[in-house]
Amino acid sequence: MGLADSVLAVNNNLPIRTDKPVHSGKVRSVYWLTEADSARLIREKGYDVPADTPLAIMVISDRISAFDCIFHGEGGLQGIPGKGAALNAISNHWFGLFKDNGLADSHILDIPHPLVWIVQKARPVKVEAIIRQYLTGSMWRAYEQGERVFCGITLPEGLQKNQKLPELLLTPSTKGILKGIPGVPEQDDVNISRGILEANWQAFGFEKPEDIDLYEKLLKQGFAVISQALAKIDQIFVDTKFEFGYVTDKQGQSQLIYMDEVGTPDSSRIWDGAAYRQGNIVENSKEGFRQFLLQHFPDPDILLNKQRMPEREALARDNALPLATMMAVSDTYTGIAEKVIGGKLTLSDNPKAEIVEILKNEYQLVD
Repeated sequence: MGLADSVLAVNNNLPIRTDKPVHSGKVRSVYWLTEADSARLIREKGYDVPADTPLAIMVISDRISAFDCIFHGEGGLQGIPGKGAALNAISNHWFGLFKDNGLADSHILDIPHPLVWIVQKARPVKVEAIIRQYLTGSMWRAYEQGERVFCGITLPEGLQKNQKLPELLLTPSTKGILKGIPGVPEQDDVNISRGILEANWQAFGFEKPEDIDLYEKLLKQGFAVISQALAKIDQIFVDTKFEFGYVTDKQGQSQLIYMDEVGTPDSSRIWDGAAYRQGNIVENSKEGFRQFLLQHFPDPDILLNKQRMPEREALARDNALPLATMMAVSDTYTGIAEKVIGGKLTLSDNPKAEIVEILKNEYQLVD
């Protein structure tokens, strides 16, 4: 088995029994189980959900996306070795800490394999819940150009790049394209203020207006739990994105839960504490890969300018990145994962074969 075999690049063609199309995102693929299989697993495995809850198998890949494109490396390397296992291990660790701290549940019911979650269907809140502790990235670029109001919050003058902000900033944006909401253009990733959320809570998928307070509370609490845990291993939690949704519990009550992934190098910026104190930024997250791309290609505007999407897609498709870069990104992901979980990451030589075998023998989900 070669390096390319150890990477799970295509994750939407597994022989999992399903009667619906496979939903494939940039990194994860979702297989909705049949009603019969969902009910059987809930019964057999004792999942703490209503008997008729739809379940899905969520398989993470090792693909890497940046600037809305999927990149690949030399030697047929279609992803980053160990990336999927690292993301899942980190998320699993934080979800466990949330539970220990009495925060909300997540959509994950079971973890059959390091690259696989069994999840319950949730009704998503259409808000990417973004929370920031430092002035960096797109926010710094806007601040540098004179912008001071972000999602209805005014920042003071005189802040420096990468400086810690006076307080935690919530800067939510739209998840997907939302239509017919006053003051919100019909495009993905539009910043939204608290006032717009309150005026249009139903359009954003909230089930009651007071759940806006609850989502903000869960966002801040989740951020604090991860931030404190990272500080213990001298890592700085710079900013992150959470996603929320509703599930119905066994008593028939709606519960707001965490969904997707939390506190990973894909959804967050994480800086090395020792380097930061010396005035340097060492990224232990995907941001390092983004910075590499901006320096690697002669015209970085292609990556930053949404009007040049066709050129950007061609750039990603036609350029194999150096193997050394792909392996350095692998070291970043596996390194931060092992710091977070406090142990070695389980990596597989042939993840696809392993996943099929487990889902067949232990879950009877492969014919």
